[in-house]
Amino acid sequence: MCVLRWHGNTLHQVLHLVLETAHPWCVVIPVINEGQRIKNLLKKMEIQKISEIADIIIVDGGSKDGSLNVDDLKEVGVSGLIEKTAPGKLSAQLRCAYAFALDQGYEGIVTIDGNDKDDPEAIPRFISALQEGVDFVQASRFISGGIAENTPKSRDFAIRFIHAPCLSLASGFKWTDTTQGFRAYSRKMLVDPDVSIFRDIFSKYELLAYLSYRAPKLGYKCVELPAIRKYPTNEVPTKITALRGNFDVLKTLFSACLKQYNPERSK
Repeated sequence: MCVLRWHGNTLHQVLHLVLETAHPWCVVIPVINEGQRIKNLLKKMEIQKISEIADIIIVDGGSKDGSLNVDDLKEVGVSGLIEKTAPGKLSAQLRCAYAFALDQGYEGIVTIDGNDKDDPEAIPRFISALQEGVDFVQASRFISGGIAENTPKSRDFAIRFIHAPCLSLASGFKWTDTTQGFRAYSRKMLVDPDVSIFRDIFSKYELLAYLSYRAPKLGYKCVELPAIRKYPTNEVPTKITALRGNFDVLKTLFSACLKQYNPERSK
C-alpha cells in the first residue's frame, strides 16, 4: 500500500507498476472495467509512439475484468498502473493520479478517458501547447478541425446549449466542449492553492466542471484544440446513467458556476 498525502488529504493507492520517469510530461488514463476498449486505446497510442514523448500512467478505479494485466501493459508502453482503493469515482481517481504525477515531478499532465472514444493523435499537440505556456488545454470536437461522430443527440444538445454556454458565461472563457475529459493541465495550475484540487469534495465528476470554471477565473491561459471523438454505433460507453446521471451532471455544473467548489477563502 502506498499512501500519498497532499494538502492534508489522504489518497490511498496501490502501485502495481511504476517504471522510471522518462519524460517531463505524462498521460493519465482513468479506467474501470473498460475491457477491450482500453486495449484498443493503448494499441493506438503504441502505434502513434506516444510513450516516446510522455509517460503513460493508468489509474484504475477497481476493474474486475482482467483488462489490466501488468505484462500486457508493459508491452504497449505503459509506465505506471495505480489502483485507487479509497472511496469515490472519477474525480477521486484523477486526484490519485495527479498527486502521484506531481510527486514524481511532471511538468504537465494530459488526461484521456480509457473508453476509446478519443483519438490520442491529439496528444502531441496538447503537449506542445503546455510547452508554449498554456495551462489548460481542452479537446473540442466542435471547433474547426474537430470531429464528432455518433454523438447521441441528447448529449450533443446538452453540451452545445446548456453545459458549454453556462461554463462560458460563468468563467469568462468561450468553451465549446466541456463534458469530456480529454484535457491537459500545467503543473503550475494543479498545485495552486487557489485551485486546490486535492479536496474530498471532488469525488464523482465535479473536478472537470470546476476546473473549466476556475482556471479562466484565476487568469490561467486556456485553449481549446481540435480533437476526434467517436461513439460506437452499437453502444454508448459511459459511466453516466441516463436520468440520475444527467441530473447529477447538471447539479455539478450549476454548483461549479455558483462557486460552490471554490476553496473556502475564495467563495
